[in-house]
Amino acid sequence: MNRIEIPFKLPSLNQYINECRKNRYAGATMKKNVDKDIGWYINSLPKYQNPIKIHFHWIEGNKRRDLDNICFAKKFILDSMVKAGKLKDDNRNYVIGFEDTFEYGKETKVILEIEEVQDEWFRWWRIRSYKKVKWSS
Repeated sequence: MNRIEIPFKLPSLNQYINECRKNRYAGATMKKNVDKDIGWYINSLPKYQNPIKIHFHWIEGNKRRDLDNICFAKKFILDSMVKAGKLKDDNRNYVIGFEDTFEYGKETKVILEIEEVQDEWFRWWRIRSYKKVKWSS
């Protein structure tokens, strides 16, 4: 299991929506900057060949933001992992589950605990999911 800490406040869903409403480039610029900042911490992770499960432990400095707005930032984290080459993709074949826990403390940060799944069942499921399915009309 790998553990990393991202020691700063990530944008909430509301902040991202507000940026997207400013103009058509503001949201993309925000995402690009956040991905770059997260990338500094993601680079210490190994490349994952097997599916992973991630535990996100969100630590907030106050209770002003809703929990669903806080954990929206996992989208930025997963996209940064793909961009850094740590995951091939962030779809269901590579990220098979995640869990969110929340805490209030002095500093706002997120701690990731990443477990690579070595189970044979998931290897079988991954191979089966690539086969084309014929749908009858």
